[in-house]
Amino acid sequence: MARFHYEAEGRVSPDEFVGALTDFSERRPELWPRLSPSLYRVHSVGDTWAEVTEGTDVLRGVWAREHYDWSEPGVVRLTLLQSPSFVPGTRIVYRVSGTPSGCRVAVDFHRRARGVKGRLVGVLVQLTGPRVFAADLRESLHRLEARAGGNGS
Repeated sequence: MARFHYEAEGRVSPDEFVGALTDFSERRPELWPRLSPSLYRVHSVGDTWAEVTEGTDVLRGVWAREHYDWSEPGVVRLTLLQSPSFVPGTRIVYRVSGTPSGCRVAVDFHRRARGVKGRLVGVLVQLTGPRVFAADLRESLHRLEARAGGNGS
């Protein structure tokens, strides 16, 4: 089982971050460092929810079909629907709050592995996840900052 918490701060508003996290356009792989365009599929999108398949090319592809829910202000919940490597029903929860200079993003990550590949990925994620995922989150925040700055915002 991989369960951990990580955080990062950025100079974008909470609404800008949540907007980017719930932007399921073709631009999505440009903002999220490990998201593989070849594994990215949008199945359906509503006003405060989406069903999306996302993944990374690491270990010949690790993917998950997730239900995103952003009906609660400042909170985005991802519930795992399907994956060959992880048990459905586990969640990743983003809590986004304002700071004097932008936002703080706190993430609670929870996955239960299944199968040999899932257990291997689970061990790697548990050992390196907090550090690597926090670095990826900081990189996404930097990309958002650069995009906002480039648009004159």
